[in-house]
Amino acid sequence: MGMSVTISAASAQDAEHILKLQYLCYQSEAELYGDYGIEPLTQSLDDLRAELDRGHALVARLGDEVIASVRGELDDTGTVTIGKLIVHPRLRRHGLGSRLLDAIEEHFAAGRTPAAKRFQLLTGHRSEGNLRLYRRKGYETVATREAGPRLTLVTLEKAA
Repeated sequence: MGMSVTISAASAQDAEHILKLQYLCYQSEAELYGDYGIEPLTQSLDDLRAELDRGHALVARLGDEVIASVRGELDDTGTVTIGKLIVHPRLRRHGLGSRLLDAIEEHFAAGRTPAAKRFQLLTGHRSEGNLRLYRRKGYETVATREAGPRLTLVTLEKAA
């Protein structure tokens, strides 16, 4: 095949592709927690577009296909909330999640006003692959909270 993966800013035209990929990627999370009503599976296209307008999103492409994505949003305290880091199931465990996480951090660390002071993300307590990646990238658990009978959300942070 010979194609390489490219990472770039997501455009408005990518919204539908991101939403379809998000739906595919979060099936395993829904199964893990026994809850198919989780927000990534119920998010509307309009909500996704509004989320893209508020923050910054990146996509990874293999040729023309969107195969991975991540979103981030900087608040006025300097906290960048990183979310919905997704990689197509057939391409997991090839470093794409790590590359996207690095790229979104670099985007917000590059002289923004206000300056990014910390990066924060959430994942479920049973999402071992996510927790391993985030800890390997320097994130530490700063809080946990029950989000339902089967889900405890873990908040992880690291300094910018």
